[in-house]
Amino acid sequence: MASKKTWTEKLHCDKEPKIKRIDFDFADIPANSNMFIATPQIIDNYIKQIPKGKKVSIQTMRKDLAIENRADYTCPVTTGIFLRIVAEANFEKYQQTNSLKGITPFWRVVEPNSTLSKKLTFGQDFITIQRQAEKIND
Repeated sequence: MASKKTWTEKLHCDKEPKIKRIDFDFADIPANSNMFIATPQIIDNYIKQIPKGKKVSIQTMRKDLAIENRADYTCPVTTGIFLRIVAEANFEKYQQTNSLKGITPFWRVVEPNSTLSKKLTFGQDFITIQRQAEKIND
């Protein structure tokens, strides 16, 4: 039996991004749209570009990624999954180094009271503390 992958291993998986034409209404995406499916690294790189003290909603990130990748929409399901992978992997790194240096600032996208933050293995307090430190208003 294969051992369970760490969040860091999941972040650095070798998946390729793709654009998928969807034939039916899916979440907030109408039928016959081109849907971009990102990768954990694409989400990670996007978040690294957000300036300190700023926050970006998941919806804005999805719109930006769709535009950048010439698609109509970005998949909400995989975006949520990959955002969790980014948060968990970077928190693992933080625990190993006890430093924010080199950590992707996922708290600029993950809202403290979101469904996603409630699923995180390390809880919501870390996100709240980082947002307060950067003076990000919720």
